[in-house]
Amino acid sequence: MIGLIRVFIFAALGLTVVYWLMSVYSRSTERERLEKKWDASPPEGWPDREAYIEAGMAKYERSLRHKLIWLVYIVPLVVVAVIIYFVNVQ
Repeated sequence: MIGLIRVFIFAALGLTVVYWLMSVYSRSTERERLEKKWDASPPEGWPDREAYIEAGMAKYERSLRHKLIWLVYIVPLVVVAVIIYFVNVQ
């Protein structure tokens, strides 16, 4: 039982690191996309580059793409639960 708890603790730590890295990478690519879009041709009604980028990042924080990163936690846990279930059924 203690071994199982230890495995879940290390899995949670590993998944947290993976989540954090994916989140930082995704935010970085979104910011770079917004910067390139501004540099190519500044959109109408946005006199300030930083305001445009911050508004875009705020929109990104509410987007589906940002929320899908949580699957880093959900998918492995579901897979392990399904494996445990099928191993113990037989």
